[in-house]
Formats: sequence, structure tokens, C-alpha cells
Amino acid sequence: MAVTLETLAAHVGGTLVGTTPPDGIVIHDATTLERACPDHVTLVDHADKLHLLARSRAGAVIVPRGCGAIDRPSIEVADVHAAFASVITLLRPPRPRVRGGVSPQAAVDPSARLGADVDVHPFAVVGADVEIGAGATIHAGVRIMPGCRIGPGTEIFPGAVLYDDTLVGERCIIHANAVLGGYGFGYKPTGDGYRLSAQLGWVEIGDDVEIGAGTTIDRGTYGPTVIGDGTKLDNLVMIAHNVRLGRHNMICSQVGVAGSTTTGDWVVMAGQVGVRDHVHIGDRAVLGARSGVSNDVEPGKTVLGEPAIDLRDRKLQLATMSKLPEMRKDLKQLTARLDALERGRGDVGAEAA
Repeated sequence: MAVTLETLAAHVGGTLVGTTPPDGIVIHDATTLERACPDHVTLVDHADKLHLLARSRAGAVIVPRGCGAIDRPSIEVADVHAAFASVITLLRPPRPRVRGGVSPQAAVDPSARLGADVDVHPFAVVGADVEIGAGATIHAGVRIMPGCRIGPGTEIFPGAVLYDDTLVGERCIIHANAVLGGYGFGYKPTGDGYRLSAQLGWVEIGDDVEIGAGTTIDRGTYGPTVIGDGTKLDNLVMIAHNVRLGRHNMICSQVGVAGSTTTGDWVVMAGQVGVRDHVHIGDRAVLGARSGVSNDVEPGKTVLGEPAIDLRDRKLQLATMSKLPEMRKDLKQLTARLDALERGRGDVGAEAA
């Protein structure tokens, strides 16, 4: 699709700044600074980054309001990312999805109950006593085991597996190869090995939850492992048995949360955080990347490091560590001076004797 720059400005409610050729500029695509060509529009989301335009071939740019004249035509908007997403959607509209109902190549148990306008794609398997709400989409290769409940408007992408009795709320997104309801990692030692502990619980997912590709959520021992409404889990996250995550948590990639841990609402765990079992993370706490959390975290607190401590204290530690080579050099010099002073006092004492 190709549109004029004036059309794009009107489309996003922006202000066109800078001179354009008499016949206008025709834009064919929207992309990043590095990939842009003269018939593309790009974006700069902060005035401090305008210098990066010098290395870009883009014909036009979307910028925050108040940037003023720059070296090429620009569209000033209040929200750069929202405007740029809207432009991409206009120039590269999403591929249309044709709803086809239940594919004859899907295996749906006769006892399953499907709401109106449910799509089940080829080679998906829907087990006994499963309930799928209206407008849900089950992609190819998904396996939904007996007793699961899937809320209206939920979409489950290829290869995901839901073990028995998993409950999923409304408007959820479960990405490819996620596994919900697998056995928890709990064993009791015996004389000749390990015996698997009880796996009699289930997984319960709230409304508007997104679960990333390859993420695993274990079933509870006796009751549910719970993911609260609005919580977002990135790819390759591991949630252990009996964990209870609050509402609107943001859990980034490669986080591991051990069994029976709980969180409040609006908690953020950055990449590669590890949380030990049986701790509580308070409302709006932030766990910095690669933190190792071994104790409860108070509401609103930001922690970092291994073991995780208050962010300010951790920054002081890091600042001190960066000065260790200089401090070591100073210590050696002071030690040498002290040795010299002590030797001098020894010589004076010997003469006096």
C-alpha cells in the first residue's frame, strides 16, 4: 500500500512539519531507522535521539510534538509509538483470518461443549468434558486434556498443551508450546529412589492473561496454581506448583518462581529473576534483572542483585566494587609508607640503646 505523507499525518492526527516536494512524498512502508529507505517513514520517540536520523535514509519521520524543524519532513504527534503502530497497520494491514469452525481434521471428544463461533484448527485435540467459550480459537496441534475450561475470546496458539482440569479465563492469549498443568517438581526420598509427591491440584488462569511461548506453569499439589487477572508472562518463564501470582504482574523472560511463592498486584520481575519457594512479593515491588530473591519483598520496593537487596544499597555496592582496583593500589602505597615509618622508628630505638 502507498499513501502520501499528508494522508499519514491526517490518519494519526499529527502535524506535518517541513517542506515537501510539490507533488508530495509517497510513503510505501514504515520501519526502523536502520532499515528505512527514501520511500519509508520511520520514528524517533524522544528529542534526545534526533541525532540518530543522520544515519537513516528515511524519507520522513514521526516525532514527539515540539521537536521543530529537522533535516527532513516530519509528523509531530503526542504519542509516537501509538501513531507509528497505526501507520504500520494502515500500510501493512494484518492478514485476514477466516473463521472456519471445527476442522474435520481436529479430534473433538463428543462430550466437549463448544460455544458459538469457536474455531478448532486441524490436528488439535480436545478431550472429554472440555468447555470452550464463544469466539475462542484453538490453533493446530493444541492438546486440551479432559476437564479443561477455556473462556470466551481466548486464543491458544499451535503446540500448546493444557493438562487435565486447567481453567483459563476470558480473552487470554496462550502462545505456542506453552504447557499448563504439568506435574510440580516435588519428590520424597525413599530407600530406593524418589517418590513423586501428590499432584492433585490444577492451574487457574484469570482473565486477560498472556502466556508466552515455551512457558510452563505447574499444577498445584492439592489446590490451584493461580495467575491473576491481567498478568503477562513472557516467553520461557517457569511458574512452579502452588504459586499464586496477583493481578497485572509483569514477568519477563527466563524468570523462575519456586513453589508456594505469592505476589501482590502490579509486581514486575525483570529477566532471569529467580525467586525461592514460600516467599511473598508485595504490591508494586520491582525485582531487577537477574536478582536472586530469598526473602519477602516489601510493597513498592525495588531490589537488585544476588542476594537481592534494596536498589540504593546495591548501587552503592556496585560503585564501591568499581573502585576496588584504585583502593587496592592506595592500600599498597599506604602499607609501604607504614612499613617505612615503622622501620624508621626501629632504627631510632636501636641508636638510643
